[in-house]
Amino acid sequence: MPTGIFIALFGYLLGSVPTGLILTKLFSKVDPRKIGSKNIGATNIFRTAGELLGILTLVGDVLKGMIPTVIAMYWVLGDQWGLSHHTWIAIAGLSAFLGHVFSIFLGFRGGKGVATALGVYLPISTISVLIECLVFLGIVWKWRFISLGSIACATTIPILIAFFRSDSQAYFIISVIMAGVMLYRHQSNISRLLQGTESKWKRGRKQEAESTKQ
Repeated sequence: MPTGIFIALFGYLLGSVPTGLILTKLFSKVDPRKIGSKNIGATNIFRTAGELLGILTLVGDVLKGMIPTVIAMYWVLGDQWGLSHHTWIAIAGLSAFLGHVFSIFLGFRGGKGVATALGVYLPISTISVLIECLVFLGIVWKWRFISLGSIACATTIPILIAFFRSDSQAYFIISVIMAGVMLYRHQSNISRLLQGTESKWKRGRKQEAESTKQ
């Protein structure tokens, strides 16, 4: 049995761990599934349970994508089952991403996948991530929409992956798949952005959880 399959299964299970939900259960009285945007991602945790838990959720969700990807890079030796080394790395990263979005521990529901995708991309193409971070920060600074920054990065990073990792078709393919899933998970945000009702990120104070739409 190829090592890549075991790493992919591990990646899915690790990705399925609801970082934000666990942290809020342990250190706050907030259930992110019932307040704010009802999302278990870092943005909703940040707004409803506090900055520290939001940051820890972000770090945890990034690591969920990064760990299986890095393990595959070093543990999958050469081609297996006719699939290239890069393909197994891509499968490991995609598995973690899908675990976060469709968690087996939450009835195949989960977050929107942005932070976990970031963790997958970091070891694959660090330069692409750095560029997208600048894009994200620029958009949020200018228009104050977290969702708009996330959507913009999700849809443009396949272009950067194609450019900086032209040696691997597999990386480009998973970037397109993840972009499609993230756009699907942001449907409500896209609708509110078009209607002009999306909540903006407010600096200097917390937003009221009840008015959070991110």
